[in-house]
Formats: sequence, structure tokens, C-alpha cells
Amino acid sequence: MNTHFHAIIPAGGSGTRLWPLSRKASPKFLHDVLGTGRSLIQSTWDRVAPIVGDENVWVVTGQSHLEQVAEQLPEISPTKILAEPSPKDSAAAIGLATMLIAQEDPEAIVGSFSADHSITNVDEFRLVIDQACVAAETGDIVTVGIMPRNPATAYGYIETGELLGLDGAPTARRARAFAEKPAASTARKYVNSGRYRWNAGMFIAKASALLDVLATEDPTLFAGLSRIARAWGTESHEDTLAEVWPGLEKRAIDYVVAEPAAAAGRVIVIPGDFGWDDVGDFDSVARLRQPVPGEPRGVISIGGNCDLLEVDSSGVVFSEQPRTVAIVGLDDLVVVDTEDVLLITSRSHAQDVKKAVSLAGERGLDDLL
Repeated sequence: MNTHFHAIIPAGGSGTRLWPLSRKASPKFLHDVLGTGRSLIQSTWDRVAPIVGDENVWVVTGQSHLEQVAEQLPEISPTKILAEPSPKDSAAAIGLATMLIAQEDPEAIVGSFSADHSITNVDEFRLVIDQACVAAETGDIVTVGIMPRNPATAYGYIETGELLGLDGAPTARRARAFAEKPAASTARKYVNSGRYRWNAGMFIAKASALLDVLATEDPTLFAGLSRIARAWGTESHEDTLAEVWPGLEKRAIDYVVAEPAAAAGRVIVIPGDFGWDDVGDFDSVARLRQPVPGEPRGVISIGGNCDLLEVDSSGVVFSEQPRTVAIVGLDDLVVVDTEDVLLITSRSHAQDVKKAVSLAGERGLDDLL
């Protein structure tokens, strides 16, 4: 175990494509959406804590989720749950955590691992991260490129280059460029070329190297975060946070650090094939939540509260209500039954659930968001 390796778990976003299960007050990372007995953030902890040690795990989350995160992760030190007053995207979240880690450990290597992803082959994941840590010692920014299963249009891509021949990181390649979420025809070209990997949003780097890129590419954001980091844990903590945080620019770490570093030839890709998914919608949930032994292969029930009657059907049902749900003659159905909302859709329209959330907002149904 590298005692200088620290894991940052950004836990933000409301997960609108998993509404009404996921809401602003209770986002998807706090839910056991896959029926494993652990929430997504708990599963993330289970993956990364053995790699870095409990004392080297940091979580960045919204102020309103602080207590829920602390309750779900009793092993984490309360001082390592960083509360954001408002969402500012991943550059601010990861940047602040990296600064606080660097103040504590100037030799630190940091890795960011989203709170709402699923990984099925944890052993392979750890081997990939071991290589990433070795590669990070070069001073470059390291990312993980996922072997694409299909020409997905919901993910960004990384174009990979030549093997680097690094001792301890034999699969490491140079990253040529990051690509935005593509159209279907472009995605097919990417996958057919064999050069592209999905961008899983995992970044591993020396804290000093990541902060150097941040300072160069967005000096205003760097200066604001530096003020907050210097005041963190002091008497001026709350006042400084309240003064500086609202003015910070809302930007993703990909745009601030990863893309400029790649353009400068300073990003390394470690290819990974360990059953990664970002659990972005109910279609991915249905794909990931395979039936357990003895369970019918038609409609899968998650939540444990409903009595399911299924005839010639397939799909997934979430229920928070102790009711009977009968589904007859329908394939790839998604039913989500909460106390105040009933959602019925199909797996093929799972990406459109966020449109229903927007519609609820337009109608002033704020208590449903």
C-alpha cells in the first residue's frame, strides 16, 4: 500500500435520469440502486479504502448531504467529509480536496473516483489503479480508459497513443486527446478504430502536478480555492467559505485539467476492462442488476417491498411501497413506485426520464425534485 496515495470521492449531482428514486435531497449515490445491500457510495468506499487505507479517503459532497454520507460511511473521519455550500462541478470539488491533502501530505498522489459508479471486477480494478499510481510518479496526469463494450453515445472518449514502456505500468499509453460525447456514427468509428477508450472520469496524479495544471489553466479558480484551503479548519473557515465559494466558476475537471494536459502531451492512459458502468439511468440498472440464483429472469424487483406478479414480461421494478405490482405482456419495462411519484417507462427511453424532471420543475412541483 502506498501511504501517500489518497482517494477523493466526489459525491454530487441529483441523478435526474434515476428520478424519482434519486432526488436533490437524496441523490442516487445514497441509494442501493443495484440491490447489492450497499449504496453506490458505500460500494465506492469498499473498492478504494483497501487500496489507500481508511484514513486516506476523502469525500466531497453537498452541505445538505453531509449527515447522510457520515451515517453511511461510519469508518471515515468527519474531518475528511468536505461540504460544499452549493454545486460547483468537479474542478472545484477535486481541486479543494487536493489542496487540503497536499497541505497534510506534500508528497501525496491523489485519485478521484466518482461516488455513483459500478465496478464488477474489483480485483482487476485494483491492478489498474496500481499501474496508475506508478505512472503518476512521472509527474503526468493519469486517467483510466475503459474498453468500450459498444459504440455508446452517453460517454466521452479518450484517444490513446503509443505504449510508454513504464516499469510497473506495462499497459500505460500516451493519451492523444479527449473527445466529447459523440454522435452514433462517430462513436462507431471510434470503437472500430481500436484506439479509443471510454472516459470514466478517474484521474490519478501527484497532488503537486494536478495543482500546477489547475493554477496554469484557471488561475482565478486556483486562487479562490487556495484562499478557502488556507482558512480550512481555522476560525475564519466559515466566513471565507461563504465569501469565496459563491463566486467560483462551475467547471468540470476534464476541461480545466485533463484536456489541456493532454494537448500538452502530459496525460497517460491505463486501459481498464473491469466491468465499469456509470449507473446513469434505469437501462444501465436493468443491465447491471442480474437475477440472483432462484430469482425469475423476467422482471427484477429491487427494494424488497413489493409483491411482484409477472406474466410474459421483462424489466425492472423499484418499489418503496408495500403493494402488489402486476405486469403482463410487457418487455423491457421500468416501474418506479415511490410515496409521491409513480414512474412508468421503457429501458429504451431511460435517458428521457430527466425530461420528466424538467417538466415537474416547470410546473412548480418543487417538492418532487
